Amino acid sequence: MSKLGTLGARLHRGEVGYDFVKNRKIWYGLSILITITAIVGLAVRGLNMGIEFQGGAVFNTPKNTSASVSQAETYAEEASGHDAIVQKLGDGSLRIQVAGIDTGAADKIKDKLSDDLKIDKEQINAELVGPSWGDQIAGKAWQGLGIFLVLVVLYLAIAFEWRMALAAFVALIHDITITVGIYALVGFEVTPGTVIGLLTILGYSLYDTVVVFDSLKEQTKDITKQTRWTYSDVANRSINSTLVRSINTTVVALLPVAGLLFIGGGVLGAGMLNDISLSLFVGLAAGAYSSIFIATPLVADLKEREPQLKALRKRVLAKRAQSGAQGGTEPQGTDESYDGEPEDAAPAVVGPRNQPASRTRGRGRPSGKRR
Repeated sequence: MSKLGTLGARLHRGEVGYDFVKNRKIWYGLSILITITAIVGLAVRGLNMGIEFQGGAVFNTPKNTSASVSQAETYAEEASGHDAIVQKLGDGSLRIQVAGIDTGAADKIKDKLSDDLKIDKEQINAELVGPSWGDQIAGKAWQGLGIFLVLVVLYLAIAFEWRMALAAFVALIHDITITVGIYALVGFEVTPGTVIGLLTILGYSLYDTVVVFDSLKEQTKDITKQTRWTYSDVANRSINSTLVRSINTTVVALLPVAGLLFIGGGVLGAGMLNDISLSLFVGLAAGAYSSIFIATPLVADLKEREPQLKALRKRVLAKRAQSGAQGGTEPQGTDESYDGEPEDAAPAVVGPRNQPASRTRGRGRPSGKRR
C-alpha cells in the first residue's frame, strides 16, 4: 500500500489526525482576512468586464497578419479612443476587441485599422456585440445562482438539518467571494466562460462538504447516550477520516485545470481558456479549503449550542478531568459506547500514538459492546 493510502487508513481509524475543530478560530480568522482582501480588491479595482457584457466590436484580421500584438493594440486604441484587447490566434490572425463603441464608430475603426495594418478592408471581419446581450447573460447567471443556492439549502436541510445547510451556504458564499475577488485583483477579463466556471465550482465545493456531513451524521447517532466524545470530537474525526479522499479528488480535479490555466492560457495565449480556467482553479482550491476548515467546524459550533450537546460536552470534560486527577486512567464502563461509533473508533489526535497496539487495545475508544 502506498504511503498516502496507509495514511488515509490510519486517519480513518483515528490512529493519527489533526484537530481541525479545536483550531477553528485560526481558520475563521484566515478566511475573514482573505474574504476582506477579496472584497477590497473588488471595490477598488472592480471587475474587468468583457465585451459581451459592455458591448462593442470585435475585429478579426486574416491569417498570418504581419503586425505584432502591441502594434495592433496601439493602432486600435488610436482609432477608437478606447482601450483595446488584442490576441494573436494560432493561425497568425489577430483578434482585436474594443468595448463601448457603436455601429458608426465600428465602421470608422475598421477603415483606420485597414490603413494602419496594410490589410484590405474586406478582409477584416467585424462583429458587433450589443450590451443588452451581456445584460441577459448576467441576469440568467444571477438567476441560476439564486435557484442553485435555494435548492442546495432546502436539500441539505431535509437530508441533514438546517445547521448543516447554513454551514454549507456560508462555505459556498465564501468560495464565490474569494473567486470573484481574485478575478478583480488579477484583472482577468470576465466573459461568459467565467460565469460557467463560477457555476461549475459550486458543485465541486458542495461535493466535499456533503461527504464530510454524511460521515458526521452517521457517527453522531445517539451521541448523547455516551460520555466519551463531544460533538466536536466526532466532527473532527469525520474530517480526518475523509481528508485523504478530499485531497485526492481536489488534486485530480486541479491538475487538468492547471494545465488549461498555465499552459493553455499562459504559454499558448488562448484567451477564453484563461477566463474559465482561473475561476475553476481558484474555486476548486477554495472549495476544498472551506469544506475542511469552515463548513464542518461551523456545524460543530452551531450544534454545541444545543442544550443537550452543551450538557454532553460538560459531562465529557468533567469525566476527562476526573480521569486526569486519578492518574490518567479513564474509568471503563460497559455502557459508554453508542451505535454511531464503530468499534475501532477514536477521536483524532495530533500525531501518532506512541504505544504498541497490543498495549493500547481497549483504550481511547468505545468498549465494543453494542446496544
